[in-house]
Amino acid sequence: MSSVQRKLSQLLGAWRWKRRAEYSLYSATGIHCRSFCSPPSGPEEAIEIHKKKLFLWFNHLPQEEKQFGGYFSPETMHVDPLILERNAEERAGLLTSPLQTQTPSSGHMTVEQLFETTDAWSEGRGLNVLLYGAVGTGKSTVVRKLMLDWCAGTTLTHFKLLVPFSCEDLGQLSKAVSLRDLVGRKYLHLKKHPLLSGEGNQARDVLFLFNGMEKMKLDFRIGATELCSDPNEVLPPGVVVVNLLRKYLLPEASILVTTRLSALDRIPQKYVTRYAQICGFNDPDRQRAYFTSRLMQQIGETTHNNEAHGLIELLYLNLQRESQLAAACFLPSYCWLTCATLHFLHFTDAKTPIRTLTGIYTSFLRLNFGGEVLGIGTGTNAAIQEQHNSLMLYVVRTVGKLAFDGVTNKRTSFSEEELEQWIGGKTKTDEELRQLAMFRTDVLDFFLAPCVESFKHLSEDPSKIDQRRYVFAVPAMQEYLAALYVVLGENKSALEKMTKQVSVAIGQASEDVSAIFNILSKFIPLRIFAVFNLLKLFPKLYEKISIKNQGGIARTMAAEMFRTEDRHNEDVLDQVEQSLLGVHGPEPQQISEAQPFELYPIFMGGLLHYGNRVLLQQLGCSIQSTTVAQITHALRKYLVRELSQPQPPEELMDLLLLLYEFQNPRLTAEVLASIRSIRLTNVRMTSLKCFVLSSVLSCTPASYRLEELDLSSCLLTQDRLPMLWPAFRHTFQLNLQFNSLGPESCILLRDLLLDPESCIKSLQLCDNNLLESGASTLLEAFPENQSLTHLSLMHTGLGDRGAQELAKRLQQHKGLQELNVAYNNIGDRAAMTLVDACREHPSIHTVHLYLNPLTDVGKQSLYVRGDPKSHSGRRVKVLASVTEGSDLCEDWHPILSVIQKNISSWDRQRVKEQLKVFLRDLEWGRQQQQSFWKRLHFRRVEKGVRQTLRMLEKDTIPPSSGKSKWAINTRR
Repeated sequence: MSSVQRKLSQLLGAWRWKRRAEYSLYSATGIHCRSFCSPPSGPEEAIEIHKKKLFLWFNHLPQEEKQFGGYFSPETMHVDPLILERNAEERAGLLTSPLQTQTPSSGHMTVEQLFETTDAWSEGRGLNVLLYGAVGTGKSTVVRKLMLDWCAGTTLTHFKLLVPFSCEDLGQLSKAVSLRDLVGRKYLHLKKHPLLSGEGNQARDVLFLFNGMEKMKLDFRIGATELCSDPNEVLPPGVVVVNLLRKYLLPEASILVTTRLSALDRIPQKYVTRYAQICGFNDPDRQRAYFTSRLMQQIGETTHNNEAHGLIELLYLNLQRESQLAAACFLPSYCWLTCATLHFLHFTDAKTPIRTLTGIYTSFLRLNFGGEVLGIGTGTNAAIQEQHNSLMLYVVRTVGKLAFDGVTNKRTSFSEEELEQWIGGKTKTDEELRQLAMFRTDVLDFFLAPCVESFKHLSEDPSKIDQRRYVFAVPAMQEYLAALYVVLGENKSALEKMTKQVSVAIGQASEDVSAIFNILSKFIPLRIFAVFNLLKLFPKLYEKISIKNQGGIARTMAAEMFRTEDRHNEDVLDQVEQSLLGVHGPEPQQISEAQPFELYPIFMGGLLHYGNRVLLQQLGCSIQSTTVAQITHALRKYLVRELSQPQPPEELMDLLLLLYEFQNPRLTAEVLASIRSIRLTNVRMTSLKCFVLSSVLSCTPASYRLEELDLSSCLLTQDRLPMLWPAFRHTFQLNLQFNSLGPESCILLRDLLLDPESCIKSLQLCDNNLLESGASTLLEAFPENQSLTHLSLMHTGLGDRGAQELAKRLQQHKGLQELNVAYNNIGDRAAMTLVDACREHPSIHTVHLYLNPLTDVGKQSLYVRGDPKSHSGRRVKVLASVTEGSDLCEDWHPILSVIQKNISSWDRQRVKEQLKVFLRDLEWGRQQQQSFWKRLHFRRVEKGVRQTLRMLEKDTIPPSSGKSKWAINTRR
């Protein structure tokens, strides 16, 4: 335990002991009262109570942090951002470009160093420190860490009392109040504290902290704010703060003010002792420290820690390459978004709370812009100052409009002229110009960053300075803001917006007018009054137009989901991961030259989820429930229409993600009702994708069944199977071949076959290292399971013992029809035992035994054993080679197809030997034939075998569909 945590534990322990003692005393007398309700006995005790309360308050983490699993605390996850002291001349300078890595002239400072005396300091006067930075640089985090460290006694120990204030809170106070009453109102235990009395120089031990000065209107003109040196005099809160900064009220006290870049000039320079700028994380090492503190918190979970360590290494490599991600992570907020996204992609399981990618981005914006308004500058009247706009809504109408234009035209980078055109190009009034200036100074760099590639070109050729390009800090943010722009209806034309306003006005007027004339018509029955009912037609007409517009949004979502040019791209979740970790190794083949925007429709669906709409409402962005209902109704129709055509596995995975992000069980069930098979071959099934698949299928009724669930070549491991259990119960044919399942996986598969709710008829486990022990475990389900008809255990390492165990158990399952145990190193004796058992079985008609080390005599014996002992008996088809004695096997083509399909993942020397055996059998059988046409047929089969053998010897066999994609695009 660190010294900070030890001191905090001792502080809380002493307080709890004191509270229990007081509670027991009050209980004995029949009086129940909290200990802190009683006034403190002295100034020292009041300060201890103050520290305890501040610690409890600032140690509280927002809801967004709980998605990481609850392992975090401010002490373990804090990384100090770069803080630089600025002189008065450069205080309003912009942040250093994230693409420039040179060392700043002034060294890194801590908050404690900012309160060391300077040459400008005079005896008997406290310091006024102004700490400023843009959105996302870490101001609030620094304040939180400062408060916790002061409570623990590890920083600013020369201040006996630290009094923090929220300027947003102070700005809402309308009642005049004195300084001491203001402190007592916020902190009752500090009421009448002697350090705030103004007597002597006691205030030198006090530090006031005003967080978010841009949210408070301060006027330093003498005519507007009177001078006051009495802490007991009642004044407006703004006047009290101004007098504190003037050093007219409690001049000995020190003050720390945090604010944004645009509000620097609100405090005159003469009242500021020291300027300090928070510059974020200016180097990869700080960023790596942050990622480590976030991702390496999976306490007690070795597997997660190992995976997190690998993620951090890949992140660090990507940052060192001066990638676009490195420019984004210059802001600590984007480091948070990166960690949240990676945590979502890699550590989602059935135990974690439901999270969505849309929810992460919405929470990210709420953390940075929650409650923020786009205020206006000083010097305007109070009536105008009350006309605040939601900052997030302003972002949507400007940056969101730019993002929408980029998505529409398939562009990710923008020139300075385009930024000028889309962001503030139509401003006219002084108020709009002030808002635009604030937005550009504080917020614009939060969303847009210089393009790394164009910056490199400019470094080589400075004459092309006019060709500077800008991109969104993270690519997904462009798609999120474009989706939000559309869902909020901001992409409507001016005529549509005016029509809505007129419709509302007429609708309201028509209700009043109709009520009046309905009363008059009782006395003056004139039919002319019916004309006023026409007023009701306009709102109804607009309602129909509105429904059509919402249908257009749904049509856009469906069209963007199933774009033909995106069919060969990787699924969306893999694209998101590549944007964060980069692609290590050869670049994946890009089929389409156009930039894919496949997250755009998924974000549109996710924004309609109720949880995200609640968060957006807090940001001032309202999505009406009627809008959601109209879009949902139209979307179901378009999705069902698109799903009538076969979709590639990656597109199908994207559809499942859309339904998961939507979090609408009814819509999900209606869409899946039109799907009878889900084929996700070659999709890398991470824990998140497994969770998405099971969550979506869990929305369907219990009677819903898939004809086939194909998860072959999906890199599935044993730990992923429990997450897929709900999905397995909804399918007839389960294909798990070409994965990385071991013997332990058979325990879950056995339980699945024993589950009365399961209805699996076909189970394919080819190319999984199940071994004899795994097969034995699986066969334990035979006595009770009666649904299974097809079982494939090809290339699972059974051996002779596994085949013999299978032969013993076959009679316990009466419904099995086809059994595949090819390529399992089964010899003649075990194969004969198995075929004998199959012949005695009531329903088995086919046994696959090819690619096993069988002798010619053994093969001939197997064919003979497959024939019935009597004319009334049943024949069992034994597939041991491409020939049956001197004749061709009627199933030679499926045998060769299986070999060609899986040859790249099998032992090539073993396959070569088997192909040569096939050739020898074919040559011998051809020589025994008298018919010219039969010999010609033999030669055609020989040609196919020789062609496969030549390709194998020349190493020109194309990679199997299950392995090639992930061998090319290796991440670990």
